Amino acid sequence: MSSVPAPRTTVEPAPARRCAFAVLRRVFERGAYADQALQAECAEQDPRDRALAMRLAYGAVQRKATLDYLIERLAERPAERLDPPVLAALRLGLYELVYLAGAPDYAVVADAVELAKAHGRAGHGLVNAVLRRAGREGPTALLGELSDETPEQAAVMHSHPEWIARLWWEELGAAEARALMAYDNEPGEVALRANTLRTDAATLAAELPVETHLDGEIPEALVLDGPLDMHASPLWQAGAFIAQSRAAMLVGHSLAPRPGERVLDLCAAPGGKSTHLAALMEGRGEVLAVERNPRRAGTLTRTAQRLRAGNVRVELADATSPRAEGAVFDRVLVDPPCSGLGTLQARADLRWRVTPEAVREMALEQERILTTGADALRPGGLLVYSTCTISPTENERLIAAFLESRPEFSIDDLAAERPRFAAGNRGGAGDRAAEARERCLLTLPHRDRTAGFFIARLRRS
Repeated sequence: MSSVPAPRTTVEPAPARRCAFAVLRRVFERGAYADQALQAECAEQDPRDRALAMRLAYGAVQRKATLDYLIERLAERPAERLDPPVLAALRLGLYELVYLAGAPDYAVVADAVELAKAHGRAGHGLVNAVLRRAGREGPTALLGELSDETPEQAAVMHSHPEWIARLWWEELGAAEARALMAYDNEPGEVALRANTLRTDAATLAAELPVETHLDGEIPEALVLDGPLDMHASPLWQAGAFIAQSRAAMLVGHSLAPRPGERVLDLCAAPGGKSTHLAALMEGRGEVLAVERNPRRAGTLTRTAQRLRAGNVRVELADATSPRAEGAVFDRVLVDPPCSGLGTLQARADLRWRVTPEAVREMALEQERILTTGADALRPGGLLVYSTCTISPTENERLIAAFLESRPEFSIDDLAAERPRFAAGNRGGAGDRAAEARERCLLTLPHRDRTAGFFIARLRRS
């Protein structure tokens, strides 16, 4: 007599939701980086499930402040008092119900309940009740109660730490701050830099299996209008392009090295800017690319080899250490580690990692690296200081303090050369930082559709 299998009492959650749930727990419970957590949890998923898992996980990480606000209203208890598996299931389910369309509400709720049940002793009933209530109220009602009239309200509505909302409110004005924070939660632009040692942007565009468009101001830039598996492309393997934001390409053009010159690039890994400088120099002269991390230096070396940038020489050294040979470089690029507040679109968890204290500590290291670069620059040479952040402590205030202490340096008017990306002057009369900023570039993601970069060019007399 054959046995009859018992009926299933649970439903296995969809692979993408299961993966995204694991990513959320790694990020918020173990401090993992979102991209590394995704790679660890979803490497074996098929491409469609992996893409959905990435969208769910990154979106829920980015929207944490908004989701927690809604969870607290619907659950009537503080989010931080919930068990971690319950909170992760609520964030994931609520994100999909509120911000994504397509899956039926019952499927989203059922999977969130099963994930909470499988990873915790209790609390799945709360997940069920909260998500069902959210489904009944609907996204319009839930989000319609939010406001961005003040920095504190905007921090909840656009899911940023309050200190970032207040910083941008003060530095950019309320309208720009709101627009920037809203844009940080949207999918970012993907751009390629055609490697002009091998090809040009128009030729590359014709060879790629995806629609693209050119940039009218940056000749090497190619913006993708559809998905592309870059590393699987024979063109990538042949060194025809590298993924690089248009803002990052402006850095190389601002330094504008000439063929035959000697150029120093401090903090050079992973090599996008070093190889761009090499291409602008037509492969002639030398780019000395300094990197202190051996693993990152290895990546830099391989990037230069792939892009056929034979005039790039990698040196394993600390960028804060004085150069033994002194002032011998025609041009210097100082692109130090920074808070990265201009890249929040691309780095889902970064906004929750950076602190005001970390910004102040970074500024001290940036100042040391800038001093090293300045001392290595020959008289009459040019130095570009760039960061991928929107933070006056790391940008115009640091440059103003440097100019105050080093009278042999002056600041070029990059804003006059590229008014489209001008930083502008929002300071008071006589404010040295505001005067410096007026001559610098500051790309803004919501305005320029690229990463947020600050670029200043200094000249040694």
